[in-house]
Amino acid sequence: MFSLILVVVFFTVALAGVPLMFALLTTTVGMIWAKGLSHPLETIFLSFIGGVEPFILIAVPLFIFAGELLSQGGVGKRIVQFARALFGFLPGGLGVVTVASCLMFGGVSGSAIADTAAIGSLVIPTMVQRGYSRAFAAALLAVAGTLALLMPLSIPFLVYAFISGVSMRQLSMAGVVPAFLSAAALIAVCVWYGRKTGCDNGDERSSRQEIWAAFKDAGPALLMPVIIVGGIWSGFFTPTESAAVAVVYGLVVSMFLYHDIGWRDLPRLLLSAFQTSAVVMLVIGATGCLAWLLTVEQVAVQLAEWVRVVAHEPWMFLLLVNVSLLLLGIFIEPLPALLLTAPLFLPLAKLFGIDLVHLGVVMTANLAVALYTPPVGGTLFVAAKLANAGIGAISRALIPLMSATVAVVFLVTYWPALTRWLPAMLH
Repeated sequence: MFSLILVVVFFTVALAGVPLMFALLTTTVGMIWAKGLSHPLETIFLSFIGGVEPFILIAVPLFIFAGELLSQGGVGKRIVQFARALFGFLPGGLGVVTVASCLMFGGVSGSAIADTAAIGSLVIPTMVQRGYSRAFAAALLAVAGTLALLMPLSIPFLVYAFISGVSMRQLSMAGVVPAFLSAAALIAVCVWYGRKTGCDNGDERSSRQEIWAAFKDAGPALLMPVIIVGGIWSGFFTPTESAAVAVVYGLVVSMFLYHDIGWRDLPRLLLSAFQTSAVVMLVIGATGCLAWLLTVEQVAVQLAEWVRVVAHEPWMFLLLVNVSLLLLGIFIEPLPALLLTAPLFLPLAKLFGIDLVHLGVVMTANLAVALYTPPVGGTLFVAAKLANAGIGAISRALIPLMSATVAVVFLVTYWPALTRWLPAMLH
């Protein structure tokens, strides 16, 4: 009963328009006061500080800054040119190029918002000129931008690895196959859309020389995730140290190789990255307060008892995970949603014998879908603004795209080999 009241209070406060950090703190303090609990309020302050103290979280602002360096320069443009050389000849070619570009740039940035903004500003004007509807262009971009969350430099993966204690190197590889499957499903929708509408029959096939020239231009940027993941996998550096490597590599590529960014741009990029990081860390701290209350009031135990009654088999538990995260993610960003739910789901996953790396990919994939689910969503709003399209029209255009990605989420959920194959092969 306590957990149900807590959920109702939190959603009531959050949907009233209260910023997420204050909604979390208000729910925590309000429940202590309303229920007459004896917990000292000083504990909330200590929980807030403790939530942002772990050393591994240093990687979050560093990865955000590395993403800023690459997204503000010409890396996105070079990746789009390379994708166009590879896939521009297909029906719906520009849509295919958008998906492929988001997949490649996601491996560099690790941020769905950065992915959507960087690629969208380059492809949407051309898609509209080619005859794509603004609604479909925005819908495709909103969905494809979330592929970044399943690529090796994913920030949600880093946070989940910290919470669960699983190997970051295994988790980073476990998301690659699901990311490529999602991209393939979106590409199939783009080819269908191009043939159905006749707006994009594709360009002429690029020559080998053109493909090689585009690859050489984009190669240094595309090498970044290879270096980072290779370093983590080989044990040469830790996930936290890899974030510093990403910043140094991003600086070298953007400033000295491509010359897209100068010294005068650094203060602006640092300020932007620090502002984003501050918001993320404040939400993480506030989530730590609510997580502490959930722990001391044994909400996880109550939830476990309820799940034992409702879900008798692992597949039923995974179905509950999928549904609950899709609903929760509509209202909450992936990171705080992950911080709130992972401590509750992890003990239950162990109870049902579910691999925790597999669970991390499933949770992240569900929260990625929630990022573009109407009426709210980070990539949905960014894409709508870039395409100058209404949410209603985008929502209708989302139907085939969302159907494809949700189908992949359920495929990954019930076929664990898709997440285990690549880590096992590279072990």
